Amino acid sequence: MTLLKKAFFILIMSLFILNTAIPSGSSEDVQTALINIDSTLTDKSKTFNPSGPLTLSDCYKLALRQSEIIAINADLILETEARLLEAMSIMMPHLSFQSTDTQKAISNKARPASGTIKPAKSSERKFNIKQTLFSGFKAIAAASGSALEKKQRTDEKTRAEQLLLIDAANSFYLLIEEREDLAALQKIKTALMNRIKELRFRQNLGRSRPSEVVNARAQLYSVESNIQVVKSQEIVARQLLEFLVGRAVGEVADSYEIPAYLLPKDYYVSKFINRPDLKAAEYAWQVSRKELDAVNSDFLPTVSWEGNWYTQRTGFDKGTDWDVTLNVSIPIFDGTEILGRSKEYKLKAHESELEYARLKRKAPYDIKDAYVKLKTALTVHEYLRKAYTTAKLNYYLQKKDYNRSLVNNLDVLAAIQTLQDAQRNYIHALYEAKRLYWQLRVSVGEDFSRGLG
Repeated sequence: MTLLKKAFFILIMSLFILNTAIPSGSSEDVQTALINIDSTLTDKSKTFNPSGPLTLSDCYKLALRQSEIIAINADLILETEARLLEAMSIMMPHLSFQSTDTQKAISNKARPASGTIKPAKSSERKFNIKQTLFSGFKAIAAASGSALEKKQRTDEKTRAEQLLLIDAANSFYLLIEEREDLAALQKIKTALMNRIKELRFRQNLGRSRPSEVVNARAQLYSVESNIQVVKSQEIVARQLLEFLVGRAVGEVADSYEIPAYLLPKDYYVSKFINRPDLKAAEYAWQVSRKELDAVNSDFLPTVSWEGNWYTQRTGFDKGTDWDVTLNVSIPIFDGTEILGRSKEYKLKAHESELEYARLKRKAPYDIKDAYVKLKTALTVHEYLRKAYTTAKLNYYLQKKDYNRSLVNNLDVLAAIQTLQDAQRNYIHALYEAKRLYWQLRVSVGEDFSRGLG
């Protein structure tokens, strides 16, 4: 069998070993890495520029495109693909062409008196092929670890996208809350101004006291101070949302309603096992075990094969067309370096296992906590909605009774204050419930890759 045939045979066997030795799914990861190693997971060339009022879905899409954290996670996935290629190189043959020219200077004293004279010049041209036949399963462990690490990084990116939704929802609903709060205060201000105007008219008729006008003015000034505070809070909320989405924010529109009721708590808790961060922690544990396997492989022998096919050779070796070398290296004693590294990586694997166990125990409590908060918020929202409706009715009746001289001005002003407090509390409760609603969905680990739903 010629050297080329042997090299071709070894290449085929190496590819066969590569496909059978790597766990299921890794070959697809290898192909993906070979094709997509220079691509990015987040295609920022695709422009997304929604027109009209921004919805929560629009803000979330813009935030995904803008977030540096998501971009970093995408790069980490590509890094695992690069490390997978590095691990594969151990199991694949290395082919190279080598050229050597040697010039020797031989003095007259060094020349032999008789016999064969060693040539002063020599040249060599050859194809060199190297193949690692066995490396203590280090290459297999490294390739498997890289494939698992890619899954880990992918799930970490998914979880980062889910957590980004919480930031987007909090900022989005905070902005709407501040704007509706400002609108409510403006309505109260208008009602008080109309009240002062009516009191002045009645004062001129001698039917109202000056103190009633002063009392209404004091309440008006308090409302105006609240308006200034809410205006500043609206600016801060808008700037925060603009930071997340990476563009100026004008009008926003809320297209999602809070649920009328919640399913049983166990329904949500049972979904914790599918949370991406929990899966990522499990993959991290498996990666650390593969790293331990790679370190322990240094205790095993290494077998490699090397062949040369000479296209040109001069000197005494002329006429030799090829040669083959089988190298076997058996570690006998190398100090305590490998033993120390083995113990170190064993402890790291144990730490990863403990972290996975901690997160697996903590995830259900995160869901329970979010569930209780949302359930309470929904109850509070319902009571405050009734309080706001009752306060509006009370204000209407107090005005009607005042026109009939059944109540005094203080009763009307108290009704206005009650209406203001009830409306502002209702607005806060409404959007607090909406924020907690999205937090529950994220704590469950819901998939938002196809939209918010």
